[in-house]
Amino acid sequence: MVQTTKVSFSMHGVGVSSGIAIGNAHLVSNALLEVVHYQVPKKSLVSEILRFENAIAKVKLDLEAVRGQLPVNAPAELAAFINTHLMILADKQLSEEPKAIIEQELCNAEWALKQQMNELVAQFELIEDEYLRERKQDVVQVVERVIKVLLGHPSEVAIRPDERAQILVAHDVSPADAIQFKHHQFAAFITDVGGATSHTAILARSLNIPSIVALHRARDLIRDGELIIVDGNDGIVIVNPDKDTLAEYRLRQEQWELEQQKLKRLRLTKAVTLDGIEVELHANIEVPSDVAKAKAVGATGIGLYRTEFLFMNRREMPNEEEQFAAYRTVAEMMKGLPVTIRTLDLGADKQMNPDAARSCTNPALGLRAIRLCLSEPHIFHIQLRAILRASHYGQIKILIPMLSSLSELRQTVVLLERAKESLRADKLPFDEQIKLGGMIEIPAAALNAEAFARELDFLSIGTNDLIQYSLAIDRTDDSVSHLYKPAHPAVLKLIEMTIRAGNKLNKPVSVCGEMAGDIAFTRLLMSFGLRQLSMHPAHILTIKKQVLQSDLRATASISRKIMSSYDIDKIEPLLHKLNL
Repeated sequence: MVQTTKVSFSMHGVGVSSGIAIGNAHLVSNALLEVVHYQVPKKSLVSEILRFENAIAKVKLDLEAVRGQLPVNAPAELAAFINTHLMILADKQLSEEPKAIIEQELCNAEWALKQQMNELVAQFELIEDEYLRERKQDVVQVVERVIKVLLGHPSEVAIRPDERAQILVAHDVSPADAIQFKHHQFAAFITDVGGATSHTAILARSLNIPSIVALHRARDLIRDGELIIVDGNDGIVIVNPDKDTLAEYRLRQEQWELEQQKLKRLRLTKAVTLDGIEVELHANIEVPSDVAKAKAVGATGIGLYRTEFLFMNRREMPNEEEQFAAYRTVAEMMKGLPVTIRTLDLGADKQMNPDAARSCTNPALGLRAIRLCLSEPHIFHIQLRAILRASHYGQIKILIPMLSSLSELRQTVVLLERAKESLRADKLPFDEQIKLGGMIEIPAAALNAEAFARELDFLSIGTNDLIQYSLAIDRTDDSVSHLYKPAHPAVLKLIEMTIRAGNKLNKPVSVCGEMAGDIAFTRLLMSFGLRQLSMHPAHILTIKKQVLQSDLRATASISRKIMSSYDIDKIEPLLHKLNL
């Protein structure tokens, strides 16, 4: 009998949900890889199309059944994701176009569906916005589910009852599958594809399950049943760990879980440094149900409410009443604490009706965010009215994304005043003193921050886009993502310049990008004069602990050394020293 040696190796991906899990790999098949192409005789075309239609109907019933089985206390995202998949399934591009391909090419249903999927995915690849671009995975997940039915595979995963801790290893995880997996209590998710804003990542965070995505070949390299370690904190997967590594990570796991319990005690503690500097820690949210998570960790406000989530995955525009209801809900749930609502941040090729999408050679530099809103004043007017109306029920602020010129800002102010006048005419109440802020996420805006601060009530630095635009790097592009460096001296100088401009004119400045939730930068940002950070709720308590343990007087000299350096290789060791 031949003995197979278990080889120990590690893989690196994108950690999207923190924590450490240790368990046995449970592989989920990738049905798309099993699709083969074969000819269908003309006399069999009708039955082949019927087979396709039956598969679509079966998946629809399966998804509706999953939605119906959701527990009352399930995260709101789960039902929303299932609804999204049902909408994709019903779209004619998936439910009808493959039938035309079957007839035209005399091919099998699986192949026709896969070809149509490839066409749709190619369209999504042209989208610049990271979140919307990753919605291509929703299309792939729906297609995979249909193909599993066509191939005769079961839709649910058979779970081995003798294993206490299992780690899901998949090419991707659909929302419907994730709900079933949660029922079986997987310890972690790891996938080949996905990003920080993929549904897999959002689900993992909402279910509080450690998760790593973008591992590329995990599904191919890991064998079913192998012992693996998932370090969601550092984005590392260790397969077949040796005795010492396993012991080390079991200790880390215990320490992590103990630390999370300790952090919960800080929920009601004010975020004040050792030298008496108070810092506001706000939460970023996508949907009203996220407010509960923000309040659970003691967020003192909503620093970024991404309203585009109301507009996505639908063909019709949300009307004023629907938007007003969502904004009012958040304002009332926060009970007087500040709620900063960012206006629509979509791009040129991301219209409500995908059939009418514009083509754009370089969407990153195209008609998006405030540019799109100014070019579609009717859409913008409806949203501004809805936000203003909701301001009567709480402390709401308006945030304008992607400002690059004072001209854009002044046009926005004119449209805002027009919305106010229309509400006065309709005798609808709103906050007459509502605050207007601007996102500083383009280098031109950072360089001109003082001019923006003179005409705005507050500034909010979007570090994700600021870094990408400053360094000309798409962090979702694997070939250059290693060059995405938040500690780049040019990036730090733009951030410091913006904070200094706001402070000079006594205008509040916040950071609402990924850097806000990264403890490596907390002390440096505070040394710049930053007094407000907004982040995913999962990071708030960790950042609060860092604030409580900081003394800005003691770290001032290191911060000055960082800002006087032009070499990132010198800055990174200084950052490490700053956080000791």
